[in-house]
Amino acid sequence: MSADTATASQADIASRPLVSILLIAYRQADTVGDALRGALAQTYQPLEILASDDASGDGTWEALCEAAAGYAGPHHLALNRNEHNLGIGAHLSLLAQRAQGELLFVAAGDDVSLPQRVERVVEAWLAHERRPDLIASALADLDAEGRVHGEIVPSDLGTYTSLAQWAAQPPHVVGAAQAWTKRLVDRFGPLPPGTVAEDLVMVFRALGSGGAITLREPLVQYRRGGISRRRRKLHASDVIERLLKNNRHALVEAEQMLKDARLMDRYAEIGPQLERTLARERFIAALFGAGSAFEKLGIALRAGEQPLALRLRLLTYAAAPWLLAPFFALKRLAAKERG
Repeated sequence: MSADTATASQADIASRPLVSILLIAYRQADTVGDALRGALAQTYQPLEILASDDASGDGTWEALCEAAAGYAGPHHLALNRNEHNLGIGAHLSLLAQRAQGELLFVAAGDDVSLPQRVERVVEAWLAHERRPDLIASALADLDAEGRVHGEIVPSDLGTYTSLAQWAAQPPHVVGAAQAWTKRLVDRFGPLPPGTVAEDLVMVFRALGSGGAITLREPLVQYRRGGISRRRRKLHASDVIERLLKNNRHALVEAEQMLKDARLMDRYAEIGPQLERTLARERFIAALFGAGSAFEKLGIALRAGEQPLALRLRLLTYAAAPWLLAPFFALKRLAAKERG
């Protein structure tokens, strides 16, 4: 390469926007090395990579350090280890506040970003004159042995033109293949502790701001059986555990989206729907938090704004889950026969 060519190349890099990868890991010692190597292999420059372990305690931090050892490539790499577990939303917010890039790429510790991921997304963002506040992409479905089984294509976010449409047809989103603008993060501030559906919240924010788009090219290898996997519900206790876990997160996320709607001055468009969602989640929390079956019955009777079928179903789980024993016995038998 001649001196003139090298100078031109450096000038080209200097003219591009700085972007950041936010790689978060929790109890992913076996996969975080591949995740970091995927980030380091990105073809785009200038790029900073913030890789962080959320107080795992299982060797994840050591695996992260091992994968980073000796790196002398073109990207700026910084490692972080949280003293206490923050959870997905707060962990991402911590890194987003530290990031310097104009675009922030989410990366999970059990997935792998393909080398062209950042370059393709930045190209699309610039082609849209930097207007979209969120860019998603398709994903390759990766199994535990590293085999790819087709593609996972999120909803086409470019077709969403209002928050009312977002509420009527909630999009299928996968946070591991999203990139957000730094300005979106700065406008709304950090995600509150307890946020798990950060991808849906950020899509909500983006659609109420500069918009969002989806690229159909798979740019992330999305590993099956990660920390977000769902357990099979073969006992009433499994359903209750999942229900209460979702309820804790939904209470946080619905309240945050109400605040976001007011900040965007879009409450009239979406606020009443979010209020109904929040009322349902508060009903669930009150029902399962009550002491006696009599108290639970009273809460269900007073919640007249909730559909009767919902009240009866949840009251059964909260006050008399033993009534469902025959149903779950049949379900376990069917699962055993299927192998």
